[in-house]
Amino acid sequence: MKIKKGDMVEVITGADKGKSGKVVLALPEKNKVIVEGINRHKHHQRPKRANQKGQVVEKAMPINVSNVKLAKK
Repeated sequence: MKIKKGDMVEVITGADKGKSGKVVLALPEKNKVIVEGINRHKHHQRPKRANQKGQVVEKAMPINVSNVKLAKK
């Protein structure tokens, strides 16, 4: 895998096609990367305590390395 943490990448396929961002985390064993601001999903979280409310949290999900390319500097 040639893409590493800190590299600027551009998404070439999928819903976020054309967007670019910085790699926050590289997962070489799974051939995936997490890109800042790309591929965000909403996750409904249950309350942890009795008096607390549940909430919706946006979570960054990994994207396959084959769907991104290194952006020009």
